[in-house]
Amino acid sequence: MTIKQVTVKREPTGEWFAAFGLNVDEDTPEKPENPERVVGIDVGILKYAHDTDGHDIESLNFSEERERLERAQRDLSRKEHGSNNWEKQRKVVAKRHAGLKRKRRDFLHKLSAYYAREYVLVAVEDLDAKGLVELPGNSRNRAGASWGTFLRMLEYKCEHKGTHFFAVNPRGTTKECASRGTETDKPLWVREHSCPSCGFEADRDANASWNILSRGLEDVGVGPAGSTPVETALPAST
Repeated sequence: MTIKQVTVKREPTGEWFAAFGLNVDEDTPEKPENPERVVGIDVGILKYAHDTDGHDIESLNFSEERERLERAQRDLSRKEHGSNNWEKQRKVVAKRHAGLKRKRRDFLHKLSAYYAREYVLVAVEDLDAKGLVELPGNSRNRAGASWGTFLRMLEYKCEHKGTHFFAVNPRGTTKECASRGTETDKPLWVREHSCPSCGFEADRDANASWNILSRGLEDVGVGPAGSTPVETALPAST
């Protein structure tokens, strides 16, 4: 292990932090044979994540922290800019921001560490997290979800633990039937997957997580070679 760089940064709260960039020499994980501890993870808004082991991970509720932050920001806006009171209140706002950020990152660190530690292969969607945040709608919830941060944490922790990490093509993971591969269009408000071809029924996010895992296994060469042809079918309610 060698140190590449050290970055020293002062936060708006007045605190100083040092970030170390390291080069770690690690062996490439060997291909798992008949892996038992493999998982596919689908992230979302209603639940932070759903995996193929049936875990529903709730998003943290930061409503109280956001309310305190907003009150502090309103108090700051009423102060004379540059005055001693303004500077004192600015530090309060900075501390509220830092506290919210630390709670969110603590949640993401613990969740990513769990998956990297407990599984030999982890498959996720290769999401354009920035592009998703910029879509119209409830962008604050999407930004607060910090999917990009979670996936980056998960990737480097998997590398450290020797766990296979695969970010698969997200196209069609929600529409395709995990049992048969039939593609069924369904709007976002439909939360259940029901295959009109084979009758397989599952939670929408659970179905997506199984598709994600299947693609990850194919990438590592454990699953079936090649892609399964996807049929197109009308929703069961049509």
